[in-house]
Amino acid sequence: MNLDVVELFAGVGGFRVGLNNITDFNKKTGKAIEKNGWNFVWANQYEPSTKAQHAFECYSERFQDGECSNEDINKVDKKSIPNHSLLVGGFPCQDYSVARSLSGEKGIAGKKGVLFWDIRDTLIEKNTPFVLLENVDRLLKSPASARGRDFAIMLKTFDELGYYVQWRVVNAGDYGMPQKRRRVFIFASKKNMKYSTNLSKEIDLDNSIFEQVFPTESDLGIYSEVDLNKYKDTVDVTNNYKDGKFSDFGMMIDGKVFHKSVTPKKEKVYTLKKLLKNASKYNEKDLSEYFAEEEKLEKWKYLKGSKRIERQSKSGHKYIYSEGTMSFPENMNEPARTMLTSEGTVNRSSHIIFDDKNKKYRILTEVECEMIQMFPPNWTNTMPSRRRYFMMGNALVTGIITRLEPTLRNIIENEWEELCQI
Repeated sequence: MNLDVVELFAGVGGFRVGLNNITDFNKKTGKAIEKNGWNFVWANQYEPSTKAQHAFECYSERFQDGECSNEDINKVDKKSIPNHSLLVGGFPCQDYSVARSLSGEKGIAGKKGVLFWDIRDTLIEKNTPFVLLENVDRLLKSPASARGRDFAIMLKTFDELGYYVQWRVVNAGDYGMPQKRRRVFIFASKKNMKYSTNLSKEIDLDNSIFEQVFPTESDLGIYSEVDLNKYKDTVDVTNNYKDGKFSDFGMMIDGKVFHKSVTPKKEKVYTLKKLLKNASKYNEKDLSEYFAEEEKLEKWKYLKGSKRIERQSKSGHKYIYSEGTMSFPENMNEPARTMLTSEGTVNRSSHIIFDDKNKKYRILTEVECEMIQMFPPNWTNTMPSRRRYFMMGNALVTGIITRLEPTLRNIIENEWEELCQI
């Protein structure tokens, strides 16, 4: 089977950077130097909330013109998408509980269009053999009113379309990468694939692609089980799901779900200190513009400190808002904390470091943020500074995908060998 890929919600190309192990781009042409031979036959990136399409422009600059669509994915004719072996995407965090059955019957209406359904519609039209998705780990326990329902809707959808599913919450910092970023990765395979047949012979998480690539500590781990076959369809799941949240490691075979919590087998720590040293030769600007001004420094200290504040709700109810202390400055002997889209601003979640060389407090540079997400240095210099920080706050740690790549390649290429033998 060919290594043909479609990338939805492409952003600045994180999955492509990971699969093709891109570490640099041609400084004259701006085009990425791709190494692993994954053929991205089509991509889509559209940001409905802004007129400027900075992520799309970056993707188009780094890869060949015309390979990425800038059309609203809701409006794309899914039949027009090229055939492919693997669909990838870090789909946006939205209200997932907009269930509809295959016949089109709708369940609970969400607050805005749920882009997961565009993934579903693509899989229906293209009969995609393999799928790799990424999202925030709270997906496994949302919404608060019915823990686990959103993910159960997704699993039921995959089951109805004829897929087996594996998932795992991976903290990149546990596996020698420069950021403590927890995200859930979801791998789905069509039931009629050779890989899926072997997977179903013995349902064991030790056989999971994620256990092979991101090993966990040996333990007896108690499985929890959910039988989604008792629900008629996704609408039934939407209206009646009561089986609770999902653990950080699991598998679904023929509608039966097995999941458990696990302890990662941690690897050598990639420290923020090491990252900053490696990034120093790539910083384009005078670091003085990143130094924290004295008045802002005091605000930083306040934002990072612990608080107990009396507040009043709209209804008049008084309550105590509290939050704990955050490191100030950052601990240089650990990986970076999870980056958010507010990175680079005076914000509690933003990183602030003490620059030993200049003896000053400062924020991270754009290049340092790119390298924390394991993108090539200056990958996003096609756009304004503020948007560069925003893009990295939205991106994935590309090293996770690079590490999965050899195993994914083996799975897909083995399907081709099987077809040749037939």
